[in-house]
Amino acid sequence: MWWDRGMNDRPLADMRVHYDLGRLEESDLAGTPLAQFERWFADAQSGGVIEPNAMVLGTSEGNMPSARTVLLKDVDRDGFTFYTNLLSQKSVELRLNPKASLVFPWYALHRQVVVLGEVVEVSRAEAAEYFAVRPRGSQLGAWASQQSQPVTRDELDAAYEQAAARFPHEVPIPEFWGGWRIRPTSIEFWQGRESRLHDRLRFSGSGSLDDPAAWRVIRLSP
Repeated sequence: MWWDRGMNDRPLADMRVHYDLGRLEESDLAGTPLAQFERWFADAQSGGVIEPNAMVLGTSEGNMPSARTVLLKDVDRDGFTFYTNLLSQKSVELRLNPKASLVFPWYALHRQVVVLGEVVEVSRAEAAEYFAVRPRGSQLGAWASQQSQPVTRDELDAAYEQAAARFPHEVPIPEFWGGWRIRPTSIEFWQGRESRLHDRLRFSGSGSLDDPAAWRVIRLSP
């Protein structure tokens, strides 16, 4: 069987990681999902996680889900925010079905955070404020890329050079670029445990992420 061989003839069963770095009890949780996320995010920053703000975004237009990694750019009482091309596949799907999932895969800590919620577009003012502090290369890349559309490498490089020539100084925010905010209805904190008896504690509710009255905690079987 393929699972007996694995890659390079190494059995996949031998790739199993023993989750023994910690546990997550109800008494360990912060009082709100925002405070708990900020606590774990700080652990990820100091614990050797590469790009701890990288998150897998799941969207769906209909019966076919799609997923990709994007970068968290803000988290506050209102939700989790990222920025992208507003004509991209993810943006098209979010307009048609304004619901999404996020997964923060913090493997180095044997942890993950899973977010489910409703999605809203951030204001143009907020998007412009963030765009203004992006590196110039990223600003020009936003103008050059017709995200999710077919392109050759030469065409993409040429579009970047054209953007650089068009905007030799300040780069304005494109009209087709903006942000999305996921307003959670659940945030699950997952801690790996030995014998696959993992800890799964989920905040369920709605409203401000820093309001303890808006959320209840349930433990889920691993």
